[in-house]
Amino acid sequence: MNDTKNNITITTRDRLLRAWENSTELTRDFELYSRQIDDERVAVTFANFAVDEGLHASKLLALLREYETTL
Repeated sequence: MNDTKNNITITTRDRLLRAWENSTELTRDFELYSRQIDDERVAVTFANFAVDEGLHASKLLALLREYETTL
């Protein structure tokens, strides 16, 4: 994908890296929220989201590593 305004190319690797970074950040955030919230139902929901997002991050990292070995 090209950014025509700034004339830069955003590669598949760039997208994978950004998605992985976002996912790891969300994992940390949800885990933190789950420990800070008194409402048990909401805390459990955030804890579950942290687990789900951690799985996303793990899959994205695997894809990123695969992608980088094929470059």
